[in-house]
Amino acid sequence: MEYIFPLRQHVGAPCEPVVKAGDEVKRGQLIAKKPEEALGSPIYTSVSGKVASVEESQIVIEEAGTDFDQYEPLKGTTPKELIAESGLVGLGGAGFPTSVKLNVQFKEDGYVIVNAAECEPILSHNIARIEKEPEKLLKGLEIVMELTGAKKGIVAIKGIHEEAIEKLQKANSNPNISLFPLENIYPMGEERAIVRETLGILLEPEQLPMAANAVVINAETVFRLREAVEEKKPLMDKDMTVAGKLKENASIHVLFDVPLGTKVSEVIEEAGGLGAEYGELIMGGPFTGKRTELDAPVVKTTGGIIAAETFMPGPKKIGLLVCACGANKERLEEQAASMGSEVVGVEYCKRARQVKAARKCENPGRCPGQVQKVMALKKAGAQAVLISNCTDCSNTVMSCAPQLKLPVYHCTDGAMRSVNYKMIRKFRKE
Repeated sequence: MEYIFPLRQHVGAPCEPVVKAGDEVKRGQLIAKKPEEALGSPIYTSVSGKVASVEESQIVIEEAGTDFDQYEPLKGTTPKELIAESGLVGLGGAGFPTSVKLNVQFKEDGYVIVNAAECEPILSHNIARIEKEPEKLLKGLEIVMELTGAKKGIVAIKGIHEEAIEKLQKANSNPNISLFPLENIYPMGEERAIVRETLGILLEPEQLPMAANAVVINAETVFRLREAVEEKKPLMDKDMTVAGKLKENASIHVLFDVPLGTKVSEVIEEAGGLGAEYGELIMGGPFTGKRTELDAPVVKTTGGIIAAETFMPGPKKIGLLVCACGANKERLEEQAASMGSEVVGVEYCKRARQVKAARKCENPGRCPGQVQKVMALKKAGAQAVLISNCTDCSNTVMSCAPQLKLPVYHCTDGAMRSVNYKMIRKFRKE
């Protein structure tokens, strides 16, 4: 079986191969290094076998005789060395090299906040791992606190995850670590939303959590960090959720320790196999995931694979309302094309501020109203609107679009329908 390792799986420069075609490799062996003096993260093979090809953008390995309980250990001796050597990046989707993120030393009382929000709907692998091994998350948090000099640790987790919270509380004996229950809305996992909720500080869109004397780190990243430090294990495996139009229809599966480089088709087979009809394959979550293919490989930032429901036919003309917290303009255009609709207008949420090459929300999950934007799309000739809005923004769209006789479609519809979840529309707090 072939395993594919793209040379860019992280923020920064692509890696440089250190193997050639025909080389025999063992699980855990370095196959690509980050360029000297560049931002990046090394790549290790998750399988043993022979290097089939080394291409400009990827390395392909033909697996043979892998013992998945064994691996080539890291060589570092200190936590800092091991984290840098391990290839660890932000596993929530950002892909920023963890060693660089944690290269801070708090001069005053600092905070390390574990993002355990499991923000995207359907995705559930982070919570499942916490329920299985809560003590390992807490140990990883303690390692990060010691490394950065932080005096306080916080696990930010949605209050609906009662079993995970209970297990964390029972496992926690550190008085400097606390749990913070988050509201069950999207995007509570956005790092500035987490800082706002846990510390009461609203950062500007261009500010990082360090401006609030904090570091925010994804839950699985913390688990893998502990593996690197205590077990000298390179980043080779990934937890993920596989869901949607599978043979066991409307199903959700959590898979632990999927080897990096595994093809999407193989992951789906492990979850029971693909159903006869589906609209698209999404790598990631319903809000921010991207369309993928069966031959695409699992990479460091893969959190989910969703076989979405077939596309509903759209109107002849449609308007796009883009939210900084959800799918971007290009993703909405892709979905509109699959619906058979012509895009006649594009508007952006009034809080979606341009920051460098991307848009960021001024106050994630807190919407100022979208009437003006929806009316502009109506004026442009839209017969319906396709939106990527967060939970609160969707509320405001639904308060005006129906009155203007504009049907509303959401970027998450296909994913949510595939597992029989309620679609993102009007939200009422329970």
